[in-house]
Amino acid sequence: MSSQADVPPSPEPAAVVLDPDRPVPDALRGAVLALGNFDGVHRGHAELARAAAAMAREQGTVPAAFTFEPHPRSVFRPEEPVFRLTPPALKFELLAAAGLPRVFVLPFDRDIASIGAERFVDELLVGQLGAAGLVCGYDFHFGKGRTGSPEMLQAHGLMAHVPVAVVPPFSWRGEAVSSSLIRSALQEGDVARAADFLGRPWFVRGIVAHGDKRGRDLGYPTANMHLPRDCRLRHGIYAVRMRIDGDWHDGVASFGSRPTFDDGAPRLETFVFDFSGDLYGHKVDVAFVDWLRREAKFDSLEALIAQMDADSLRARDILAKTPPF
Repeated sequence: MSSQADVPPSPEPAAVVLDPDRPVPDALRGAVLALGNFDGVHRGHAELARAAAAMAREQGTVPAAFTFEPHPRSVFRPEEPVFRLTPPALKFELLAAAGLPRVFVLPFDRDIASIGAERFVDELLVGQLGAAGLVCGYDFHFGKGRTGSPEMLQAHGLMAHVPVAVVPPFSWRGEAVSSSLIRSALQEGDVARAADFLGRPWFVRGIVAHGDKRGRDLGYPTANMHLPRDCRLRHGIYAVRMRIDGDWHDGVASFGSRPTFDDGAPRLETFVFDFSGDLYGHKVDVAFVDWLRREAKFDSLEALIAQMDADSLRARDILAKTPPF
């Protein structure tokens, strides 16, 4: 398995929620804006961050991200929620780690979606935010009916004397990196492939909750977390690492419905190797390193425990060969 970039620490990024009807403080105006949804903050997004930082140096200002929340699809197709790779707080943190410490967040609704592309640029990006420059991906579209395009942005920027850079598709191992590609990898359980295109392991954050205590009775006490309902990670067993109070610990995790017991709502259950502390109520990160096997129903507790022993040995072997985060 190839070495991955570190999962970033937890800085305190400055997320500025915009109100189109209120002015932005002068101290926040004049940044070079990288535009996009940035779900996952993957290798392609890192290219946008680098381009924004380079333009900001040329303009003598700072780079910032401009993004939307919630994801536009959740507004137009709420019955089909998109599998979010990074909820807002994690997205802002990862953007800061990528070099965009200031994040402007536009609350997305149908009123915002109805704003024409030219008005969007003139009144919001240039007018309200006083953008010193704009950076977008080759496939960025915005405004009413998604009529705003990179070409339109460049033409409009030229008239407004605002430089615009369009970042071409970013390929990794011969494939164009995209959030959709990474979602597909996770839905297949291929967390190593997802990590390769993200540039770091995919990880989730949550509060450890009380479970049914079965793991303790089986000799495998687990830290239980409920992931967002839109999570489409394949049900199965994974080699993982858990960050507890800033330190990473190896472990093995099950994500699924526990078919041997209750076929209940999906839950992430992580057994942390060689750890005996009380984690209830702790906020932790779980980073997925590799896939072990699919979820299965066992005819006896003895068979389940034997398989858990085998899973743990395999996870330990994989993680011993995986560079530290």
